[in-house]
Amino acid sequence: MTVLRSIDELAELNPFAVVGAGGGGEKFATLPTVEVVGIMDDDPSKVGMEIAGVKVTNDFDEAVEGASSVAIMLPKGAEHRALELAVESIRRGLNVVTSFRSLPLEDYPALVKLAESKGVKILELSPRLDVVREVAGDAPERCTEVVPKKDRPETEIPRVFVGGTSQECGKRTTTLKLAEGLEASGYTPATVATGEFAALEADVGFRAGSLSVMDVASAVAHAVDYVAEEKDADVIIVEGQSSLTERRNPHPRPLYLGILLGCAPDAVVVCHRPNHPFRYPRGVLAEVNALRVIVPDADLAAVCVNPRNLEEPFETYARRLRAKIWRATGEQVPVRNPVEESEKLARDVLRTIEGAGRGGARC
Repeated sequence: MTVLRSIDELAELNPFAVVGAGGGGEKFATLPTVEVVGIMDDDPSKVGMEIAGVKVTNDFDEAVEGASSVAIMLPKGAEHRALELAVESIRRGLNVVTSFRSLPLEDYPALVKLAESKGVKILELSPRLDVVREVAGDAPERCTEVVPKKDRPETEIPRVFVGGTSQECGKRTTTLKLAEGLEASGYTPATVATGEFAALEADVGFRAGSLSVMDVASAVAHAVDYVAEEKDADVIIVEGQSSLTERRNPHPRPLYLGILLGCAPDAVVVCHRPNHPFRYPRGVLAEVNALRVIVPDADLAAVCVNPRNLEEPFETYARRLRAKIWRATGEQVPVRNPVEESEKLARDVLRTIEGAGRGGARC
């Protein structure tokens, strides 16, 4: 397999026909060393649009007229079409540049042999994991972006995201206790766990941190729709991981964001552990403000406090936190101990869902 290592290599293969008029195709067509004579896309809505001064066509013959090489920049999921066009290009004596997303050459050694037999070049636009291995000491053996893309859940069942101000602040417990509270109140919950411990108890669960960051949102959206089909639920609860705002721990924060976006919540519960012994949360208001930017249409249902390290009575702390939130936002937000107040928490969530978009406390 030949990996494309520099844009200078592309200059030797000009002029190009580009297959795929999406983001990847546009980026390729506008590289400074690339000359494009044709762009092709099967999507009728893209035909006639102009990229890099070239109009998009859906006719392969028209696109490759005058080209020496074909760049196949199709998204993941278009593997069959990418392979089909790569073979056709090689048979016509054209060089080929593929994308690891839709046509990783290590999976198609016969394609490399076909190119060699025809005396043409075939190069792969690679994720360059070899560079990661060199600079960091280790890396996955291959690209781990594999989950079919899904922008958001399709189900209309209300969704609640359980976030927090740090790791180990009570998200798992709150997810499960909220489900118990809903059941005790006569409602049917479904739970989606995103950590290995909650996955042992949830209706569907997996460790989201084991996925490529590009796959997290899609995996969560798929999980939400899966559990919606498997269980006739009134509410779907999605467990978050880490925090958007926690200090000194940047690694899982993109994970939190992916879960949040994949959930596309109607309501949010924020968990907090005061006096955390080994994490550094910025606090409830910082988290709420960050959530407002990411999911402005979601409503804040409650704040759940993990009292494990409290140095004062829970009610004293809860009153102070409620007042602090009210002074900053003008909203009266319930503060709960999810273990002892699961049914009250459930009612907070139900009220928020029923009033979603009609003046609730916005995230």
